[in-house]
Amino acid sequence: MHGDAVGAEGLRRSLADWRTDMSLVQVGRTAEVDGYVGYMKPYATSHDALDQDEDFQEQTRNAARALACAVKLSRAGKYERPDDGLDDPNPK
Repeated sequence: MHGDAVGAEGLRRSLADWRTDMSLVQVGRTAEVDGYVGYMKPYATSHDALDQDEDFQEQTRNAARALACAVKLSRAGKYERPDDGLDDPNPK
């Protein structure tokens, strides 16, 4: 997602909650990334700041790697949800 000045953490939480509400598979904290690149700098140079922020790029790559790993495990039948088989006593 893209945020200009504030809200990256809140939006990450909202997306994570939405994923949970839809009963999608949790991949782990590594797959949830939020942060700011070029904070308080002109928008026109924000893409340059992103190109230079190698740590943030690696965090993003790690999120994609974690997701890909979960997909591979799921397709191989090796990913087990901790709540699989439990009935929700208060479904929405």
